[in-house]
Amino acid sequence: MIFNKETAEKTAELLLQINAIKLNPRNPFTWASGWNSPIYCDNRITLSFPAVRNYIRDEFSKNIEKQFGKPDVIAGVATGAIGIGILVAESLGLPFVYVRPEPKKHGRLNQVEGYLQKGQNVIVVEDLISTGNSSLLAVEALKEAGANVKGMAAIFSYGFEIASENFKNANVDLYTLSNYENLLPLAVAKRYITEEEEITLQEWRKSPSKWGK
Repeated sequence: MIFNKETAEKTAELLLQINAIKLNPRNPFTWASGWNSPIYCDNRITLSFPAVRNYIRDEFSKNIEKQFGKPDVIAGVATGAIGIGILVAESLGLPFVYVRPEPKKHGRLNQVEGYLQKGQNVIVVEDLISTGNSSLLAVEALKEAGANVKGMAAIFSYGFEIASENFKNANVDLYTLSNYENLLPLAVAKRYITEEEEITLQEWRKSPSKWGK
């Protein structure tokens, strides 16, 4: 996983400020997977804050070209990354497509929506990486549609070991604006959490599926 420390800290601070990331070790959240979690991340909230979404757009635009070279197409993963993906595509002057979780059950049965030619170089934009499974399914759908996927850029990653393994096995390079590793020290320094709560949050990431049970 690739990231820039300065960008990672700035992005984490912005996500905390607008409550896109909420930290609550004493009253954990429950994810759709059933996992108990002391953190909840909803990066779609960034779209409601012009200064924050513009920062994310600009950092993506600058770093996508730096890390992967300029692609032919930007692809957003539905639904969370459609908004920011469009902003990045507009900034780079590129076409945009988005990828559904599964093909439509009617019409042309599309999973990739938009105009995509076989052999085009694509960068996939994501809002959040947890295990990476759903993100990599989008990559597979793009490849099946004939795209040459050059890599993925995400706003935030929890940094799970299983995600690193999944991306490595899929041979997909991942760039993130921020991550869990940079979030926690910043959250302590800015007094969003105590040092004791940081220890709890570190323990959670080691075994998120079993934590709190």
